[in-house]
Amino acid sequence: KDFTTVCTTELGYMAGIEDKFKARNTKLIGLSIDPVGNHEKWSDDIEAALSHRPRYPMIGDTDLAVAKLYNMLPAEEPGTSEGRTAATNATVRSVFVIGPDKKIKLMMTYPMTTGRNFDEIVRVVDSMQLTAKHKVATPVNWKQGEDVIIAGSVSDDDAKKLFPQGWAAPRPYLRIVPQPKG
Repeated sequence: KDFTTVCTTELGYMAGIEDKFKARNTKLIGLSIDPVGNHEKWSDDIEAALSHRPRYPMIGDTDLAVAKLYNMLPAEEPGTSEGRTAATNATVRSVFVIGPDKKIKLMMTYPMTTGRNFDEIVRVVDSMQLTAKHKVATPVNWKQGEDVIIAGSVSDDDAKKLFPQGWAAPRPYLRIVPQPKG
């Protein structure tokens, strides 16, 4: 919903880091159940409060179709955006990462009182792009440039070809290598 406290801070922050997503060949899009005409006024407020103006598209989901399609609101939720308040939209606090194949790769839902962590979303995008290109997985709290894990689907014989420098293995199933380049 437009003109809500936490969402205002989030959209402003996203506007400030949009270049990080562009650098990863990733597009941002926002969704609100309010009409598109309200988004421009809200963008003015966001820029005034946070010094960053959202330039990415924002969907006006006045009939709640997108929110229901992505399970942000129950399918049986009655009505449209008309007369809804921030409290009646408590579940519409989701983040989706949708891959080039148009399939959902990540879905996170936050409570109304907790701001979404978009630095984490950047980290997840980095991980997903890396693991799609190389046969690795990223461990807990991984950050760009840190060691990764050889994917469990890779046999030791195949791993020797992919990672001729070898790996550390604190357990036979936990094979750690430096993050592949490129």
